[in-house]
Amino acid sequence: MESRMHTHLIKKTSNPDWQAWLEETLEAFSCVTGTVHVLDKASNLLELKAQVGIPDFLLPKMSQIPIGKGMAGIAAERKEAVQVCNLQSDDTGVVRPGAKDTKVEGAITAPMLKEGILFGTLGIAKKDPYEFSAQEASMLMQVAASMAKAI
Repeated sequence: MESRMHTHLIKKTSNPDWQAWLEETLEAFSCVTGTVHVLDKASNLLELKAQVGIPDFLLPKMSQIPIGKGMAGIAAERKEAVQVCNLQSDDTGVVRPGAKDTKVEGAITAPMLKEGILFGTLGIAKKDPYEFSAQEASMLMQVAASMAKAI
């Protein structure tokens, strides 16, 4: 999988192409849905910058996420990857009720960290129940770190 990731294409820029990076990540991990949220330091909210496969009616709920809420918010708070094998049947409290409307099941969100500082989150998901391996989680953390360096 790593050979399919082109993190060297992620360059520091004042106008990152979040959508292209997200689409490339989804392809590399064989996922169908994903989000990129960037931390707005003024509001301390995660702001949606790119998405694939999120139903339009959910976008208002996902456009701004507080730290500690939902998968993105918890990954941001813990500064570690957070995953659920089956988002549809999750009862841990990590998954927000509206997230089940995405119709995905296996999901993982990684914080975008640079030198331990949070810059945002990168979330990906599959249509079927799936548990991401430790290696896949590590690789997603590397991709997210590359994105953080570009900000």
